[in-house]
Amino acid sequence: MLNPLISHPKKLFLIDGIGAIVSAFLLGVILVKFEAIFGIPRSTLYFLAVLPCLFSVYDFCCYFIVDKNVDQFLKGIAFTNLLYCVLSISLALYHREFITVFGWAYILTEIAIVSSLAFIEHHVANKLKK
Repeated sequence: MLNPLISHPKKLFLIDGIGAIVSAFLLGVILVKFEAIFGIPRSTLYFLAVLPCLFSVYDFCCYFIVDKNVDQFLKGIAFTNLLYCVLSISLALYHREFITVFGWAYILTEIAIVSSLAFIEHHVANKLKK
C-alpha cells in the first residue's frame, strides 16, 4: 500500500500541504463560525489554524524545491505533525469544560488523521534511508 509513496515520496508533502490548508480552513473559518456548537474558544481556534498554514508553506517548499535528503524533510514534518497533535490534545484538555461532544469529535478525528499521516511519513522516510 505504501509502495507508491515510497516510489514518489514528495507526494507526501503535497498530501500534507493540502491537508494542512483544509485543517486551517476548518479551524479558522468553519469552527470559528460555529464556536457555540464545538465549544472551542475562538482564540484557540485561530492559534491552531495558524500552525497548519505554516506547515503548508513548509510542505509546498519541500514539494517544489527539495530534491536531496527527502527523508530528512519527511521526518521533519512528521515530527512537527506529532507535536501539533500533542498541542491540540493539550489545548483541548485545558478547555475541556467548554468543549462539546462535537468539538471532541473534531479534535480526535484531526489527531487521528494527522498522526496517521505522520507515521506514514516517518515510515516512508525510513524506507528511503535504507
